Amino acid sequence: MSLFEPSPTLIALIFVKRFVFPELLLLLALIRCFTARGPSRGLAVVTALACGAVIVTTFAPALGLTAQGWYGPAARALAHGQGLSALVGLSALFLASAWLPGRRLAALDWLCSALILGLLGLWLATMY
Repeated sequence: MSLFEPSPTLIALIFVKRFVFPELLLLLALIRCFTARGPSRGLAVVTALACGAVIVTTFAPALGLTAQGWYGPAARALAHGQGLSALVGLSALFLASAWLPGRRLAALDWLCSALILGLLGLWLATMY
């Protein structure tokens, strides 16, 4: 492997960060939106909207939206911390809805935890 040939693990991390993690978290948040009640549903709606914003920001260049005023700050926020800080923050927001009244389907919390651990494990694997 040469200097200009990235490892397959790094390519997998970039793919998961951009095209898999936000969509799966959005799916989990939408399920909680439809099954939970009260404050838990409210936090799940906020998480779903934020995940939707991440997805729109990711696909903005393909949609020709890079000239919009919101794109620059949103893209910089997503790039902060190698792109992990926004994703882990959204996951923490989703997991916070587990401790609020009205939560249903505890399996969603386990799936979100597995999603976070998988992402962080892949990130650690790229370092070695």
